[in-house]
Amino acid sequence: MALTQTDVRGIADYARIALEGDELEQMTAYLNDAVDMLAPVLDYDLPDVEPTFHPIGDLANVMREDEELAGRGLPLDVALSNAGSVRDRSFRVPSILGEGGDR
Repeated sequence: MALTQTDVRGIADYARIALEGDELEQMTAYLNDAVDMLAPVLDYDLPDVEPTFHPIGDLANVMREDEELAGRGLPLDVALSNAGSVRDRSFRVPSILGEGGDR
């Protein structure tokens, strides 16, 4: 199935890439060449191979148990000593949510 310029224009719009004139033609040809290179993969008949859903197979997160850091943390005054601004024993940072100012 060959990609049309309309297909490539849609992909470019989705990726926020502006393609005009010759660029659109070149990209259409390039992507069709890439799809053609994948054609041999589609010809394989491997009935005994189960599909995988993750490239590393049975990968799982290995997380340690949470442990209290009693006595290993910084005292509050040391932690806040280099802060640009402090309010009520907390770091004070500019608002990123727009209106409402610093909180």
